[in-house]
Amino acid sequence: MIILWIDPWTATTGFSVLEKEGRKVRILEYGVITTRAGLSLPERLVQIGSDLTEILDTYHPTVCGIERLFFLRNVTNGIDVAQARGVMVHTLAVRGIPLVEFTPLQVKQGIAGNGFAKKPQVQKALKIVLGLTEIPKPDDAADALAIAYLTSLKYTGI
Repeated sequence: MIILWIDPWTATTGFSVLEKEGRKVRILEYGVITTRAGLSLPERLVQIGSDLTEILDTYHPTVCGIERLFFLRNVTNGIDVAQARGVMVHTLAVRGIPLVEFTPLQVKQGIAGNGFAKKPQVQKALKIVLGLTEIPKPDDAADALAIAYLTSLKYTGI
């Protein structure tokens, strides 16, 4: 089973790809889709869709986990991110790839055992759970690894 996870944003979208066989999880790739500063929102959306398509063509994921959006303060930024997430959801849906959604609280709870854990706590726990030698960077990629791991647990019923 190949699991993709996406942390949707417009400038830097985190992603990770894991392979799961039984209880064994192996990282295939993780990183970020970065759009250049100064691009218009439509140009960013096209690039995000194109880069995501390339990832899908390379790894052919079985399932995709994606973060559910939650914005308290900057609604304008939230609308742009929601549009980027819409491009991602559409790209996955067209290919028939099932989606599993998590809130940030669920991610923190699932990885660190505390829904209010700070980012460094989640990253240290993720390092242990995945047997990494160092904390994955950048933060968006680490977030993507966390949700891909949770998706592997939820989707396979383990």
